[in-house]
Amino acid sequence: MQILDRYIVRSIVSIFISASLVFSFLYILIDVTSNLDEIIDRQIPFDILLQYYASFLPIILVQTSAVCCLIATLLTYSHLNNNNEIIVLRTSGLSFWKIAKPALTFGLVLCAVIFWLNEKIVPEATSQSERIRNEHFILKADRERKKQSQIQNLTFYGLKNRLYFIDSFDSNTFDINGVTIIEYDNNQNIVEKTVALSGKWTGIAWKFFQCHVTSFDTSQPNSSVKVRIYPEKLMDIKETPQDFLRQKLNVSAMNIRQLYDYIHRFSQSGATKALNNLKVDLHAKLAFPVGNFVIIFVGLPLAMMTRSRKGITFTSLGIAMVIGFLFYVCNAVGLAFGKGGLLPPILSAWTAPLLFTGIAYYLIRTRF
Repeated sequence: MQILDRYIVRSIVSIFISASLVFSFLYILIDVTSNLDEIIDRQIPFDILLQYYASFLPIILVQTSAVCCLIATLLTYSHLNNNNEIIVLRTSGLSFWKIAKPALTFGLVLCAVIFWLNEKIVPEATSQSERIRNEHFILKADRERKKQSQIQNLTFYGLKNRLYFIDSFDSNTFDINGVTIIEYDNNQNIVEKTVALSGKWTGIAWKFFQCHVTSFDTSQPNSSVKVRIYPEKLMDIKETPQDFLRQKLNVSAMNIRQLYDYIHRFSQSGATKALNNLKVDLHAKLAFPVGNFVIIFVGLPLAMMTRSRKGITFTSLGIAMVIGFLFYVCNAVGLAFGKGGLLPPILSAWTAPLLFTGIAYYLIRTRF
């Protein structure tokens, strides 16, 4: 690695670490302040608080890595530009790509690191933080449950080898709408499929309305042998409403392999809306780490085009915040369109990276 590359990488890495520590400190400070009354009321031990916020550190790093990386890149190259070093490098014959090589390399390495964290560390950290919250922040959990009484697209694997897809579940009244239940045998062949328009918890059992029950011959997979229709039917389901709440699928606590296997295993269930949402989440997990590289790609030409020396640091920070905000908004809109059925799952997840890559390529072609 050349002296120039080492100099730029050293600056980017140091600023990236500093920005990550600042974001982590601010997040923990804000969260502690907002939950201080509950922490005092519940008398949560200090070691539990340490465990709780320590489990959040990898999650915070993953969520803020793109902005931190952009800030580090913009500050580094803006400083070079402020000292006229970019002009010297360009007049010495170095192309834009040669000057940008250290930052782009750092972005690729960071993509790999974030991908590894998402696969190996974040799912376990998410599960641990939820466990600590449920055990020690009960008052807050109850309050959030009341605020979000309507749970959409509830999916989980229950007793008797059954897969449940529920369009909506009211955690206050225990009413459910749009129910699909797939029952498998020990060889994962479909034994029975139950579809109901709605359902209600009677206090001791589930009653389904407008219920269709289709039985299958296990010796001939997917060959229906009997269809029964009930205006209303008491179901032999052991799960209670509390079990439904506890077994809610948490995509953030799954890695790509687990989510892919989950989708593949139940791709023939017929619950197209729930499966479409899961496919969007799967592609989002693949596209998310690439955002660290794409956002650097967009920031580099803007940093090298900065000419004013006055307030260069604040200008760079402002550009970084605007780009980061627009990227996250674009990504959120793309995912929403995907889950709403307006875009294919793969396109919805890659909308923001592709769009910002095009913007970066345009800036480079027209300015350099």
